[in-house]
Amino acid sequence: MAIKKGALNTQDFEVSQFVRLRDFIYMKTGIFFEEKKLYLVKKRVNEHMSLLEMADFDTYYRFLKFRDDGTEFQRLINLLTTNETYFFREFDQLAVFAEECLYEVCARKEEAGIKRLRIWSAGCSTGEEPYTLAIILLEMIDDIDDWDVKIEATDIDTKVLERARHGVYGKRSVRLVPEEYFQKYFKTVSGNYRIDDRVRSIVRFSHLNLMDERKMRSIKGVDFIFCRNVLIYFDERSRKEVVARFYDAMNPGGYIFLGHSESLSRITTAFNVKKINSFIVYQKPLTAEKSGR
Repeated sequence: MAIKKGALNTQDFEVSQFVRLRDFIYMKTGIFFEEKKLYLVKKRVNEHMSLLEMADFDTYYRFLKFRDDGTEFQRLINLLTTNETYFFREFDQLAVFAEECLYEVCARKEEAGIKRLRIWSAGCSTGEEPYTLAIILLEMIDDIDDWDVKIEATDIDTKVLERARHGVYGKRSVRLVPEEYFQKYFKTVSGNYRIDDRVRSIVRFSHLNLMDERKMRSIKGVDFIFCRNVLIYFDERSRKEVVARFYDAMNPGGYIFLGHSESLSRITTAFNVKKINSFIVYQKPLTAEKSGR
């Protein structure tokens, strides 16, 4: 692409420029950066513009808005989104999923003669969460070979998805993996750790903007949704839109798991609230009424 060369005025990116860029990102993704994020956004964008040899913010913004084919905007999103995760994060919550909710859903499906299970990891980052869920399925479902199981793992950041598909992690990512599982599902590769192929076969990674209504509507028949520490990046309107689409994607009786600081209480009344071992989980009613969304 043609780039205008010149000296970058790093003082030019101030509040007004931040608001313009923030609103543009929000319009396309639903991600909302509050003004307290000004320094972080300014630092990363200024460094990025310098690498591109963009003369100033206005030049960069005009390129994003009028000339970009989507490639540069994706680079920007990759740059600004934070992806801190590791295997078996929030272990106690995962225990509620494995020992209570998964057992309930599988028992109900087995009784109905439907051995099909779908999990959606929304905002999967570098893959530790969906791979953790795959390990849990392999450990908890005795006759898993008789089941049709799949984990849909999605993220808006294409760089983290590439790393997730590679399936190789450092010591920090695997530090909380129980030793039994570590020995069973990881192989040492050049000082790092590669996830076992059987675990990888359960997970399918794909790029998804949670504000893309068409793609969101294509995801259906989901039994569990893990969307932990993702909704905090959206404003109230966007949260309601995303959660409404989660509801539509879920099977009756399915569960949604959020981060420990997140809640659906101010977003929707469509889900039943359940407290299991001090954790709050949200279940789509078996009758699947759509009122109150």
